[in-house]
Amino acid sequence: MNKYKQIEAAILAASNILITAHKSADGDSVGSSLGLLHFIEKLGKKATICHPDQAPDFLDFLDLSPIITMDQEPEKVTEAFIEADLIFCLDYNSTDRVGKEMQVLLEAATCTLIMIDHHQDPQGFTSLTISETSASSTAELIVELIEQSGNEAILDEEIGTPLYLGILTDTGSFRFNSVKPRTHEVLAKLLASGVKHHLIHELLNDTNTASRLRLQGFAMSQKMEVLNENTVAIIPLTKEELATYDYKKGDTDSLANLALSIKGIKVAIMLSERDGMVKMSFRSKGKDNPVNTLAAAHFEGGGHINAAGGMSELSIPETLDKIKSLIPEYFPV
Repeated sequence: MNKYKQIEAAILAASNILITAHKSADGDSVGSSLGLLHFIEKLGKKATICHPDQAPDFLDFLDLSPIITMDQEPEKVTEAFIEADLIFCLDYNSTDRVGKEMQVLLEAATCTLIMIDHHQDPQGFTSLTISETSASSTAELIVELIEQSGNEAILDEEIGTPLYLGILTDTGSFRFNSVKPRTHEVLAKLLASGVKHHLIHELLNDTNTASRLRLQGFAMSQKMEVLNENTVAIIPLTKEELATYDYKKGDTDSLANLALSIKGIKVAIMLSERDGMVKMSFRSKGKDNPVNTLAAAHFEGGGHINAAGGMSELSIPETLDKIKSLIPEYFPV
């Protein structure tokens, strides 16, 4: 029995299924969670989604009502963990990625844990592990689960729409080198199931607010520094600057990619001062510029070779100084 059939068997045998994903929700964590939920429902079972925090506003076009968050309803999340006899760990491979509060609950769980993830260096904390670092996204792996468990016939628009979104966002609209021929085969299956890809692109991309665009304009024109012989761009934003432009969660998500689109830029780093710390987004081009190693070694983070996240408890100026001191070592010209 392949691992995907084992997962199907675990779903059918379970009474209380819990779906979890990482802190700082994104398109892939939300999309894979919802896609898996609807698949489980089509198998005749019920499940609960518990995330550490709320999804960013740009995902509001999805039906997010099945998602319970630790930051909003901690009692319900705690109860779901206690009652669970099967827990899915989606889009993360280390228990510390779910935030301190949920990490305690996850590490205390004695039921079956299943990981479905595509990040490097998985921890061995689950009973059954699907760790495919060559996959474009966790959403793509949920499609693999549906197909390889013999359930492709039940793939429909309800299941497929959040999965398409997850692949779309985690590949930078299919531009990253994580996109393989298999990714497009999976996308074709989703379109054949009834997914309206043009509406997803429209709902995802044509939702800017005036304040978001003004923040992005300010960041690019006034805050961006270009260093390292014009190969590295850094954008730092303080909490006061975010407040000036009425910052909402998700407003800065595209800034690192926007800086990376500049001709000659190979690495882009976005810093934003939020929740008492400096949150960091790293983006790069090519295998010669891995940002996940920098994030993991110095900023309590990690991720993919060309897309990673991290955090710093230093101030914005101190964090900037630290990054600048490390650039020659990690990205020599």
